[in-house]
Order: sequence, then structure tokens, then C-alpha cells
Amino acid sequence: MATSEVRIPGPDHPITIEPHPGRVLVRAGGRVIADTEAALELHEASYPVVLYVPLDDVDGTALQRTETRTHCPYKGDASYFTVRTGEAELEDAVWSYPQPYEAVAEIRDHLAFYPDRVSIES
Repeated sequence: MATSEVRIPGPDHPITIEPHPGRVLVRAGGRVIADTEAALELHEASYPVVLYVPLDDVDGTALQRTETRTHCPYKGDASYFTVRTGEAELEDAVWSYPQPYEAVAEIRDHLAFYPDRVSIES
């Protein structure tokens, strides 16, 4: 994927990352996909808060990498995963930034889940 310019978060497009207080539980089709007390909250401009879960706290057997890639000028290139449960496949329901830009380096080795595709309890 060809990348475009790198933008630095600032007053016109703020991004902050902080520890999420408490436990985060992610389920799909009744199956627990992630369970952590070490999630990060990414606050970006006026977008809803996104929870990033450490890879170590995700059931990797439920995920299958897809060919989908996107680019964010503030965070870098994202890779996507399909969530496989016994009942369904939720295509591209999970994303990560394997090599995030320096401004958001904390989200390396973390996954984020689309809240309209899985159940996220926090």
C-alpha cells in the first residue's frame, strides 16, 4: 500500500492515548475473543473513543488476517482480521497498526474491534 504524508496530531486534530480503567471483555457469537485489564483508550479529534486491546489478551485462534489495508495519516497503515466464531464470520471486524507512527506508538501490538460487529463490555 502506498502511504501518503505523515500528519502529527495537534490542536486541529488531537490524539491522546491513556490506560482504560477496568476490564474489557469482547465477545462475538457468544465466544470470548478478548479479556483484558490492560486496554488503551485512543481519543482522536471528535471521533468516538476506540479501545485497543493487547495482543496477548486476544484469542488469536478466533482471528484470520484478511487482505484489507487502510491508511490513516495520523496513525499509519492498518491491517484487518475476520473474527471466526462457530456460528459466523465477521469480516474485517478487527484492525491493528503493526507499525504505527511515533505519535501513537503505544497502540503497537494492540487490536481494536468495531463495536457494531462484536460486543464490547467495559
